[in-house]
Amino acid sequence: MCLGLPMTIVETDGVTALCSFDGEERRVSVLLLSDPPVGAKVLVYLDNAVRLLDDEEARLIADALRGLHAAMNGENCDDFFADLIGREPQLPDHLR
Repeated sequence: MCLGLPMTIVETDGVTALCSFDGEERRVSVLLLSDPPVGAKVLVYLDNAVRLLDDEEARLIADALRGLHAAMNGENCDDFFADLIGREPQLPDHLR
């Protein structure tokens, strides 16, 4: 399974970018994007930034990853999935 990380561009030379997420930094390719600026949030798979994220989507992905980490460590993860608590699961439109 491959997980995409919501990372923030710290610096870029137009070909690669130094990106950060939760204290981890890595240099990733930004060749699939059209000159993303410093401060932009990007979705990174296998050290390739594949698309830009808005702040809300980046936050939701980060919360899901942090919640998964908490659950795997036996910690309470409810705060990370507050939007899912107390409601029935919903199928995406294309699966209804």
